[in-house]
Amino acid sequence: MTKCYQTSFEFSPVKRRQIEADFSGGNITSNAGVLLLREADRKLGLCRSVARVLGDQRVRGRCDYSVKELIKQRVYGLALGYEGLNDHLHLRHDLVMQTAVSRDRSLSSAATLSRFESRADRDAAIAIHQVLFDQFIAAHDQAPRRLILDFDATDTPLHGEQEGRFFHGYYDHYCFLPLYVFCGRHLLVSYLRPSNIDAAKHSWAILALLVRAIRQHWPRTEIIFRGDSGFCRWRMLRWCERHEVRYIVGIARNARLERLAQPWTDEAERQFNNSGQKQRLFASILYAAKSWDKPRRVIVKAEHTRKGRNPRFVITNLAQTDRYLYEKLYCARGDMENRIKDQQPGLFAHRTSSHYWWNNQFRQLLSGLAYVLLEGIRRLALADTIIARAAPQTIRLTLLKIGAVITRNTRRIKVMMSSACPHQDLFKTVALRLNTS
Repeated sequence: MTKCYQTSFEFSPVKRRQIEADFSGGNITSNAGVLLLREADRKLGLCRSVARVLGDQRVRGRCDYSVKELIKQRVYGLALGYEGLNDHLHLRHDLVMQTAVSRDRSLSSAATLSRFESRADRDAAIAIHQVLFDQFIAAHDQAPRRLILDFDATDTPLHGEQEGRFFHGYYDHYCFLPLYVFCGRHLLVSYLRPSNIDAAKHSWAILALLVRAIRQHWPRTEIIFRGDSGFCRWRMLRWCERHEVRYIVGIARNARLERLAQPWTDEAERQFNNSGQKQRLFASILYAAKSWDKPRRVIVKAEHTRKGRNPRFVITNLAQTDRYLYEKLYCARGDMENRIKDQQPGLFAHRTSSHYWWNNQFRQLLSGLAYVLLEGIRRLALADTIIARAAPQTIRLTLLKIGAVITRNTRRIKVMMSSACPHQDLFKTVALRLNTS
């Protein structure tokens, strides 16, 4: 890009007054809300925990920045909307960012952050996942009666020659195929995978690890495994039955299922022809593919609309009614799609532009940490507010991206936020709750 040496800019006048703009304002930030991130992080102990489990093999006397400072700088930057390392070329000089990271001088450069990411390996990914699980446990004051573990895979499009790059026929592009596991709004797993695999690859092992870990803390909590038809594997379902794990999983339609469901699909069509209104009937059938060990209960949703028959099938070992299980329990898994959108593109988990595999897994986990931090603000301070259920992008624009003038001396750091900020009362409420919770 051509370098511009002009220092001031003129714009069209307003009421005969000339408008001139430049970048000589001094210590001004657009990220004053990062102080809320700092307070939430202090409450959760998130970055401190990650730094502790990652360790530091460097010679400390030769390093200007601790692992905790590097983690904070990167995670806070993602939460603020700075997705790339190059953003830190200038962000490192932002006084409020320095304050949030607890430094009195410039933060680390993009090159330093890049070298830090290049240290990532399998052990680092496992350690950060343990922190995510510990945060999930700590978020509960008492053992929950029931937990629903939502599994889902998605695509991360690729535009380079990254390690593990493959073309995926369904998505019609080169991509990774990360696996996410959420429990409600809590992120448990953010696992990067190549796309030349079954969508359910490793999900059984991950489910087993999660169930074992949860039962160490809450042995009497009911655990439900929920996923779409990509996770319908009968051996995995048999494992759930043997370990007293409930499941409700989609199953792809086939000719035999449609034949078994025909009495209800025919009835739905008859009722539609009589009324002209969309019809939905629910029923249960027993079904087993030839390779299965036994038949299992499949819920049939026999729907008929102006476009014709639209049957759907869900397999489960839960005991409630067909309609309740399909409409209230299975369909609720759609909210996990919003959680994935919060990750990518909301917090840039799709930014897997490094050539190396573990660097990209580390970046995806950094995005997950930013998500946990924002969810911490939601849980600790946003109850009963207008953004109690808002997406991370909305929280960012409402509470974090606030202009301010900063003064700093040996005795005080003062952040003077814009008097025209439209959400002053909300900001005060959140700050107070984070300081007192």
